[in-house]
Amino acid sequence: MLKIRLARVGAKKKPSYRVVVMEDWRARDSRCVEIVGQYNPVVTPAEVKLNRDRIEHWIAQGAQPTDVVKRLLKSNPVQATA
Repeated sequence: MLKIRLARVGAKKKPSYRVVVMEDWRARDSRCVEIVGQYNPVVTPAEVKLNRDRIEHWIAQGAQPTDVVKRLLKSNPVQATA
């Protein structure tokens, strides 16, 4: 099953995340199907860039967003580019 979830990137103590589509059994930072956004919680306010078209495409294909990704989608309803 495909999941839309976060993959950690960035240096130690300075996390940054990619919003990715990948198989649910894969490790957090392993190979993904597609990168559909970015999330940087270190800056104030947190920076979120999502590609809404691709996320909607993958949800239509059966991908399930995780709880954190659902929260990011709800909190940033207008942003569209990544």
